Amino acid sequence: MAHEFWLSDSQWSAIEPHLPTNQPGARRVDDRRVISGIIHVLKSGCRWRDCPSVYGPSTTIYNRWSRWSRRGVWKRLFEALRQVAPADTHAIDSTSIKVQRSATGPKGGVIRSVSDARAVAGRRRSTLS
Repeated sequence: MAHEFWLSDSQWSAIEPHLPTNQPGARRVDDRRVISGIIHVLKSGCRWRDCPSVYGPSTTIYNRWSRWSRRGVWKRLFEALRQVAPADTHAIDSTSIKVQRSATGPKGGVIRSVSDARAVAGRRRSTLS
């Protein structure tokens, strides 16, 4: 894909010493591939599960982002990247506003009804008064 993001060799050499090591659990997959996938999701704004498969399983990418966010690893990594190229600064923003389902009106669109007063006044009677 033309829109894939991959860490350059200089970027990778800057952040590699800051990666957590000796973690318990299953053997970790390629860190460079997963981190490139995480940055791809952050830059493109796509959902985690829509991340291209070249970066690995989307659950691995999300879980790595989530765990490392709680532990403050990303702050160290982005600081290391900033020190490599101070002029190459980008903003990562994920602003969204959640709206209630009924914020746009009832299901099926807005239903317009004649007011009761207008309906009574305009009603025709079948007998003469």
